Amino acid sequence: MTSSELWTRATADRYDAEETEMSSAAVLGPTLAFLAELAGDGRALEFAIGTGRVGVPLRERGVPVVGIELSEHMAAVLRRKIDEDTLPVAVGDMTSTVVPGEFNLVYLVYNTITNLLTQDEQVECFRNAARHLEPGGRFVIELGVPPLRLLPPGQVAVPFDVSEHHLGFDTFDLVEQILVSHHFTREGDDGRYRRSNSRHRYAWPAELDLMARIAGLELERRVADWDGAPFTQDSAKHISVWRKPA
Repeated sequence: MTSSELWTRATADRYDAEETEMSSAAVLGPTLAFLAELAGDGRALEFAIGTGRVGVPLRERGVPVVGIELSEHMAAVLRRKIDEDTLPVAVGDMTSTVVPGEFNLVYLVYNTITNLLTQDEQVECFRNAARHLEPGGRFVIELGVPPLRLLPPGQVAVPFDVSEHHLGFDTFDLVEQILVSHHFTREGDDGRYRRSNSRHRYAWPAELDLMARIAGLELERRVADWDGAPFTQDSAKHISVWRKPA
């Protein structure tokens, strides 16, 4: 078991309803096109597949997809959408769980590598990706760039969402590279808010490149979004592609 915090049944059951924007055609369209192109005629393995936000529609596009998911509750929500024969899912952690066969593509989206709370575990995630890749295959990660430039001296919190139904801000431990995302979500019309938080280990692009080198992978390209915009010093996130040498 890794240091990742497990999703409970309650959080798994409401996950899709709270992530409707991330499941929209505007977001998923470029994501699926990017991943399908890399998968080609081969198979794809999704680490932390969750409720299948990406894996299910990618399978529907004709890409054979297999998933690894730590939370049985998240996997159970996915199973309501698609059967095991069509999209197999192994319940386990993405640092060490091994599924049969080789893959042309392994991918990890939506900042999920930060669920691993130590550098060693993040390195093992890269090694596990390389273990599953066939020669010439790619490992793809979608990850935000730590917004530390927004922190003035003495401040440790950065808001990331201030809307009618949700307040969100991150607090940072700059020594341990740990951020905690705090959420206040409005429930109903009586003014009640549900409070939740989650811990993450943030990592810089250069640090990920070193993890890839340790795992025997080479950086192939890095872009700012799924549409392929150039990655610059002002980019808020990156899509990085590492290749296993043939």
